[in-house]
Amino acid sequence: MNQKMNSQLLQFAKSMRHAATDAENLLWQLLRAKRFMNLKFRRQHVIKPYIVDFYCYEIGLVIELDGSQHGMDDALEYDTERTKFLETLGLTVVQYWNSDVLGRVDVVLEDLWQVCSELKNTSFIKEVF
Repeated sequence: MNQKMNSQLLQFAKSMRHAATDAENLLWQLLRAKRFMNLKFRRQHVIKPYIVDFYCYEIGLVIELDGSQHGMDDALEYDTERTKFLETLGLTVVQYWNSDVLGRVDVVLEDLWQVCSELKNTSFIKEVF
């Protein structure tokens, strides 16, 4: 990918941070500044050629929040391709619905805690061996 395209992708990611959904804003308040399990998350992070909603480098986790538009066929296809690509990089991808983040954030955080705990244990094992 050329330098101009990289710059455009980074600019777009930055603009997305300022146009976040209510669900993204809520989850960001819970994840930012190592508030969740002492893990550092980034939001609207570029992993070429995609921009992911949240990313934790330390445990290789991508979190995607989806609104109702993601139930459409073309969005499902895009999400599937993105997930496959990210998984080929060794990343774990979890997806939550915006409505769940806004209406049942405790359930989302409980699931996320479980995922992060497993990934932390896995990354510790990789470091030891």
